[in-house]
Parts: sequence; structure tokens; C-alpha cells
Amino acid sequence: MNGISDLPRIQDQPLQLEPLLAWGAHPECGGLALFAGTVRDHHDAKPVLSLTYTAYAPLAEKQIRDIERAVAAKHGVPYLRVVHRVGALAIGEVAIYCVARAPHRAEAFAACKEAVDRTKHEVPIWKEEFYADGSSAFVEGCCIRPDAEAEATPHRHAHAHHHHEAHEHRHG
Repeated sequence: MNGISDLPRIQDQPLQLEPLLAWGAHPECGGLALFAGTVRDHHDAKPVLSLTYTAYAPLAEKQIRDIERAVAAKHGVPYLRVVHRVGALAIGEVAIYCVARAPHRAEAFAACKEAVDRTKHEVPIWKEEFYADGSSAFVEGCCIRPDAEAEATPHRHAHAHHHHEAHEHRHG
């Protein structure tokens, strides 16, 4: 690895925050925004025991890097990185980190939020939750095509993207 730009955005080991914070100290940046998304123990009033993220890694890597470039340019942010975990995760484990450095906090916060939202909505990463009752379900995300979502609903929405597909699986 030659540096943080070579850091895989899709990782199958526990995510490390330190390399994201240590690299790229930008003396011109007074704002540092950080988001860490962790696995919670419930969803829609169902107890969650664990979950598994899967991804089509080559496309996911490309899309995350494209999102970083576009969002950094839009907000004037010299440093923006997003990493997402795949594989089996336990309650409390980190699934995603986003770090943004900017001249001011407003740009850092805005870039961090947009990068995380776009990653969750556009990148081919799938989440399957495993419940205490022995069942599991894939959590439905947003449409990858923003134009299709806009056609389907007259107004864009900020969240409400965590619905279960119609089927559930029973395990052992």
C-alpha cells in the first residue's frame, strides 16, 4: 500500500479509524468531521443478534471513490474517505467510517453527511439481519438510480429506507 489513496474502501476485517485520521494532516483545515456507523441490537422492534454485509467489491470500490471525489469537489474538502465493512458483524461493531477534513466545520459536516448518505443509497452493499427468533431478512435500501427514485416519488426523501423485503429466512 502506497498510502491512504490505496486503502481499500471495502474491507472484510474490523475497520481501523487511526489510519484515516493520521493520514493527510492538512494544516489549512480547521474542521474534521467523523461518522461511525455501528451495528445496533434492534430493527423495527425485532431483536437483532448480528448481521452480514455483502458487496460486489469491484463496483463498490469504484463507486465509493467516485462519491469521495464528487462530494469533496462540491464542498471544497481536501480530504474525504469512506470505508465500509463486509462480512459478519456483531452488535456494536463498526460497519462504516467517514472522515472529512475541510477549512471549516460546516463543509466538513456537509461532506461527511453527503458521502455517507450516498454510499448507503448508491453503492451495491447488502445487509442481512439475523434475529433472535431464528429468522433473517435483507434490509431494503434505496434505488441505485436517483432518477428512478425521483420518478417513483414526487419528492426526494432523506430516510425511511430500512424496510424488510417481503420474505424472511428461517435458520436452523
